[in-house]
Amino acid sequence: MDLRQLFGGAPPRFDFDALVSGGSAAIGVLLAVLVAGLLMSWAQSWADRRGLVTLGSTNIAALLAVCRDGLVSLFILVGANLPLVDSSALLVLAVALGFAMAAFAVRLAALLGAASSVQWTLALLLLLGAPVALLGGLRPLRTGLDAVGIELGNHRISLLSVVSAAVVAALLYGAARGANRLISHLIGRSNGLDEAQQLLLRKLAGLAVVTVAVLLGLDLLGISLTSLAVFSGAFGLAVGFGLQKTLGNLLAGLILLMDRSIKPGDVIVVGDTFGAVNKIGVRAVSVVTRDGKEHLIPNEQLMTEAVENWSYSSRNVRIHIDVGVSYLSDIPLAQRLMVEAAKASKRVLASPAPTVWLKGFGDSSVDHDLLVWVADPEAGVGNVRSEILNRLWVAFKQHGIEIPFPQRDLHIKGLPGQPEPPPPPAGDYEPPDDPEPLPADLADAVPAVPEREQSAPKARKPAAKKPPAKPVS
Repeated sequence: MDLRQLFGGAPPRFDFDALVSGGSAAIGVLLAVLVAGLLMSWAQSWADRRGLVTLGSTNIAALLAVCRDGLVSLFILVGANLPLVDSSALLVLAVALGFAMAAFAVRLAALLGAASSVQWTLALLLLLGAPVALLGGLRPLRTGLDAVGIELGNHRISLLSVVSAAVVAALLYGAARGANRLISHLIGRSNGLDEAQQLLLRKLAGLAVVTVAVLLGLDLLGISLTSLAVFSGAFGLAVGFGLQKTLGNLLAGLILLMDRSIKPGDVIVVGDTFGAVNKIGVRAVSVVTRDGKEHLIPNEQLMTEAVENWSYSSRNVRIHIDVGVSYLSDIPLAQRLMVEAAKASKRVLASPAPTVWLKGFGDSSVDHDLLVWVADPEAGVGNVRSEILNRLWVAFKQHGIEIPFPQRDLHIKGLPGQPEPPPPPAGDYEPPDDPEPLPADLADAVPAVPEREQSAPKARKPAAKKPPAKPVS
């Protein structure tokens, strides 16, 4: 394809002389950094050979880092005052001087123990002021930046436009962050809103601030919204295909905050996950378990699956504790000790009061269900159960209440090593000749058998004898 057709009739034009001059200046800056680094490495080796770690109260390594940045700034200043430097090279050297002076200011302020805010303030001032001072003001700086560029058809993209876009984006980003923090602070001071409503307003305000910042940035850069029609269509397709889940999670998170079904601090159960809601984010809800593990559950999953919320309408949660005592124990005393052990726990509520239900009679124990209420389920329920059971163990020991254990009766028919009983005699059964008569009280109760049904047992026929075998002649 011809470049003239691609760029609207004219290929892009480059100022090769400016590029060569700027490239030479960039190489000179790299050489200045390399030479300064080599000198400081030699100085560090010299200090190591003599065992010098500090110079007074100053660390040698930190001091050499400050000297290195200072040498780089000095080399750039010397190069900028050479007679062969043109406007393009001077522009590159001015930008490099700004970064070098900013690094020098940050390291020197840190070495002197200044606060981080002071360090970055000095760095920002030198980053902007050093190039302006080297070029003689803002007008030469703008002229030099605008001189370096590329033409694409009827449009020209210069270094000035790129720097202007970066500066506008940085300023709008800082302004948006400041406005978002101010709005969040004002919302947090509102006493008429709970945590869920405050979080919802913060998210909506954040979206509004970002939208205003983007539109304002496009207007300041002179970009028409009509030129973004193709981009908006492509973005719509990306949302429809690739970002469908992300957008669904975003809307689900806003719905959760609006209907207040799940709020930060609620204790929920989702599948196998049990814990307290720590944060409702744009994509997922953070749930912290009692083990300290943080589970990230997508917002859409909380909208489509069943969720058990322990603190939706009330934070009071009832805990069931199974207790079994022996059948020989004093049951009313044991039940009174159970209630006293529950009331002694600090987390158990006095109203509703702890109660004991006799649940059933088991194989080896009388089973009870001790019911207690707590108002802070996010602090766990297992620790309350453990505390009450420990108190019951001591109380039962003091009052002679037996805690049974399962018992079984075993009937042993034989032991290893003992002879087995003899088997019954083989052959046909023959009744005894003279059976013993029944007792008189049982003889009257047994009906008599008719004579026709009484028959003597059939005599066994003798086996036929085989004829002797004939001798073989």
